[in-house]
Amino acid sequence: MIYGKTMIHTESLKFEYPDSSFHLSIAHFAVKAGEKVAVVGPSGSGKTTLLNLLAGILTPMAGSIQVGETAVSDLHDAGRRDFRIRNIGFVFQDFELLDYLSILDNILNSYRITDALKLTGEVRQRAIHLSNQMGIADHLKRHPGELSQGEKQRAAICRALLPNPDLILADEATGNLDPDNKTRILDLLFESVAAHGSTLVAVTHDHELLPRFDRVIDFQDFRTGGTS
Repeated sequence: MIYGKTMIHTESLKFEYPDSSFHLSIAHFAVKAGEKVAVVGPSGSGKTTLLNLLAGILTPMAGSIQVGETAVSDLHDAGRRDFRIRNIGFVFQDFELLDYLSILDNILNSYRITDALKLTGEVRQRAIHLSNQMGIADHLKRHPGELSQGEKQRAAICRALLPNPDLILADEATGNLDPDNKTRILDLLFESVAAHGSTLVAVTHDHELLPRFDRVIDFQDFRTGGTS
């Protein structure tokens, strides 16, 4: 990764959910490679929707989304999925862990569902190393239903960091954590960004964390519309 180059660039972005009054309109949004950006704003304003658009989980009704050298908004469904798995680590607000898989298999799941990533012994060792750093190494054989909310969150973060992604999108990544683990997790996210030249965009309601980011974006300053 070359620092200072643009990692995220959107123009004239518009999105609406069917049968809903929600609408999102963003004239311009850009993040430089290597930046750690926090996005703040009221609940229901569309911050999670923006992350889903950047990741290609949702597709815009109009406008363009560029991540690195890839025009994500131009890719077909399978192309967006493979691009996301290879290049984006997504920490979901509701974890998105699969109840029927062990915690280790949840962490490794991205490697099992696509040929875009290769599951090797080195990857397995990295997964175990990350789980140690997150303090959940003793839970790798358990299933999500046996873990606390904070432990599930840490497993989800391990999964997101495992492929050393160029871009990390975190939706309230520290929202279910106690103060000690909140600091630990943020440290690990920032260490991963520094070690791999990654870019971090984090939605957060925790204003105590904001001084640690390179830049804070108030979502209300550059978007219009949205009530849910």
